Amino acid sequence: MTTDITIIGAGLGGLTLARVLHVHGIPATVYEAESSPAARAQGGLLDIHDYNGQLALEAAGLMEEFGGLVLEGRQALRILEPQGRVLLDQPDDGTGGRPEVQRGELRQLLLDSLPAGTVRWGHKVSGVRALGGGRHEVAFADGATILVTGLLVGADGAWSRVRPLVTGATPAYAGKAVVETYLFDSDRRHPATAEAVGGGMMIAPAPDREIVAHRERAGTLHAYVGINGPMEWFTAIDFGDARAASARIAGEFEGWAPEITALITRSDTPPVLRLLHSLPRGQRWERVPGVTLLGDAAHLTPPNGEGANLAMLDGADLGRALAAHPGDLEAALAVYEQAMFPRSAEAALFAGEEMHEGAGPEEGSGEHDLFALISALTRPEPSSSWGSWGSWGFQGFWGF
Repeated sequence: MTTDITIIGAGLGGLTLARVLHVHGIPATVYEAESSPAARAQGGLLDIHDYNGQLALEAAGLMEEFGGLVLEGRQALRILEPQGRVLLDQPDDGTGGRPEVQRGELRQLLLDSLPAGTVRWGHKVSGVRALGGGRHEVAFADGATILVTGLLVGADGAWSRVRPLVTGATPAYAGKAVVETYLFDSDRRHPATAEAVGGGMMIAPAPDREIVAHRERAGTLHAYVGINGPMEWFTAIDFGDARAASARIAGEFEGWAPEITALITRSDTPPVLRLLHSLPRGQRWERVPGVTLLGDAAHLTPPNGEGANLAMLDGADLGRALAAHPGDLEAALAVYEQAMFPRSAEAALFAGEEMHEGAGPEEGSGEHDLFALISALTRPEPSSSWGSWGSWGFQGFWGF
């Protein structure tokens, strides 16, 4: 089979690209390894920012439908000391600048906006090779192959099979992992923890570790327990033994308030380990005919609240560039990449450095870390062209 525009990966970025192309009357085909939209859980809450993710939804013509997904009040933010004292209690400001939605519901919205048959499920890519002249062959695990004569887009995430066509960069362990847990019906079954988390997001930070929790639908608390450390420390834990793994992780938070550590010890689901990886900050590649990348395939960083937003904006920008250059694919790709490279580099810079700015207690101390965190979260003015970082802080920081 021969295709003109092939998108590998039915995540938010790939689907946004397909939708924007559809709006402009340009057909595309999306190949996805998962067997169906319901093959696995799609992650937690995402805050969709008015300076990138919402711009992508506007380009996709889906802002009205998006409004129906928003969970009211979830922009509230609470920061606690490990012993439970409230350091910051910031209510939802009601402006809609960073509304929270469930990732799975947003993905389904994009899927429903596409013509039937656009996404081909159960197509796991086993290899991709360049044939010259901007043409590429994509092979799938079931033995099928396709010939892409127009554009091949890698929207296939951290371990992209398309990425090697344009760069030799590979993800490296970022020195941190997150353990994911859930507490269901928390207001009734875990009232102290529900009170500690509040109505939106709670962060309890300390040097080299933190516990972050989101309030999702129906009183569900979705927690992310972050710990800095060597990969070997995490892989030595048997996560197949949920009780033992939870006890081992909880042991790293000795002395913390029980209503906070209950997010680990009282989890209604087995703990899930997520090792964090990143690509080199600010990476670029020379223009390669007939192929490009978007989202994590192009600029993977540890979660910083921007990943989903950037992937969607990548998809929207690429779709608009293709529509604006109908007879010149390479010109469209050059326009897209020239905007995408600096945008993703700036977001990665924020992830690595922004939260450590400011004066206060001695740098490197726990007190300084907390001071810098609160200072950045409550900063009223924008710190860059990306908008008011301080207005969203760590909201949606994980949201896998």
